[in-house]
Amino acid sequence: MPGELASRDRVVGLKQTRRAVMQGAARAVYLASDADPRLTEPLRELCRAQDVPCDGSMTLQQLGRACGIAVPAAAVAVLNG
Repeated sequence: MPGELASRDRVVGLKQTRRAVMQGAARAVYLASDADPRLTEPLRELCRAQDVPCDGSMTLQQLGRACGIAVPAAAVAVLNG
């Protein structure tokens, strides 16, 4: 799992991730593979439009654990340094 997800330079959650991408603050985005596509697909399209790399290889549980939080996470944005 990407070690960058455990850093402090990230935001967790669909709304915060979308905001970071829209503001140009996201370096990479991770979306849970088992999250509802109706929620994640618009964010995936936004990432494509903004040329932000988007990874969808982890589940909700795996993504939450990789971030060091005790709850599942549908989306995480790693922020620009």
